[in-house]
Amino acid sequence: MSGVMLAGCATATSYPSFLPKKTLTPDVDQVMIGTMAKPALQIEGLPVAVTTTAFHVRVTVSGPIVPGEGLPNQPQGTTCTWTVTMKDASADVPVSVADFHSVDHLGAVFLMGLVPGAKALPSVLHPGQTLSFQLRAYELVGEGMMQWAPDHRHVVAYWDYTVEND
Repeated sequence: MSGVMLAGCATATSYPSFLPKKTLTPDVDQVMIGTMAKPALQIEGLPVAVTTTAFHVRVTVSGPIVPGEGLPNQPQGTTCTWTVTMKDASADVPVSVADFHSVDHLGAVFLMGLVPGAKALPSVLHPGQTLSFQLRAYELVGEGMMQWAPDHRHVVAYWDYTVEND
């Protein structure tokens, strides 16, 4: 598959020549802007530019990664691991595992924890720093939304995801 680029994964200037140009939407797979008044809804793996009165920061949530895909007997739930990357902060950004949680398709809320053996997170991301860490929870198979509320109350970004183990 070398040299082939999928339409949803390309940039606006690198679409395959065989695709009809008038049907292309260069706004797809772009950074979304999330605020406390208007949170961004993004798909997992793509960034959100979070803007608050105190800071701006770019946050990407990827995952979940699950163990045991392709097993002959799939359980109804599994361990899920997400990778969070925060960078390009304009000012100090508070960082807390407690500010991330997910809600599944049934409305269940899952609190996150750091993966076992991970170093404790710094309490602040300073301008010029990049912070990447992994969060983990046990969840049911199905759809969900990872959420970040940096002030502990107002969600600024949602990342849509699917837990699959088949």
